[in-house]
Amino acid sequence: MKKYAAELMGTFVLTLFGCGSAAIAGGTLGTLGIAFAFGLSIVAMAYAIGNVSGCHINPAVSLGVFLSGKMDSKDFCGYVVAQFLGAILAAIVLAVIINGTMLGGVDATGLGANGYGAASAVGVSTWGAFAVEVILTAVFVLTILGVTSGEKTSTIAGLVIGLTLVFVHIMGIPLTGTSVNPARSFGPALVLGGQALAQVWLFIVAPLVGASVAAGLWKYFGTTK
Repeated sequence: MKKYAAELMGTFVLTLFGCGSAAIAGGTLGTLGIAFAFGLSIVAMAYAIGNVSGCHINPAVSLGVFLSGKMDSKDFCGYVVAQFLGAILAAIVLAVIINGTMLGGVDATGLGANGYGAASAVGVSTWGAFAVEVILTAVFVLTILGVTSGEKTSTIAGLVIGLTLVFVHIMGIPLTGTSVNPARSFGPALVLGGQALAQVWLFIVAPLVGASVAAGLWKYFGTTK
């Protein structure tokens, strides 16, 4: 249960600080600032709970680890449930914080939700958004599988993973807001409802597809001597 509690807490922190930065100060921070908010959340949690649960805090990461044979089905299910609960709790807390400000409420700020079409800053299409999320997630999860595969890189894994999350957000934010994490997307969408909730299917399915691609690539390249 400690592992699941750690995953809940880590996903809570990632969603609250990442989505919170986008919703509350996105106009000031810009793409790079929001990207670093997500990335630094990963870095902090990696060194806080990494020795407890591995700090997946993302169902796509857990799927990649599971498909790579590094996790059993019981822990996979427990991790995913904890991650979704953590993101939902974070979205609720963020909504309470925003509703206590003069920002105009959750609808005005968007809670850091993902979107495509009219909800995208550049109007990316449905299939364009799907392709973007698959590619970005595959790159992110493949990096995680690689940097955590040996003891030589274990001490810098949190920093590498955090910077990779920054890297994928820089491209993804103008397109979809960058999900690469079904839990992080579902929490804000559930609280917002409406268009965000109607579109969240893409930000659940595409990252899981991307994680599956990453696991396949890792099995191919990671076993090469």
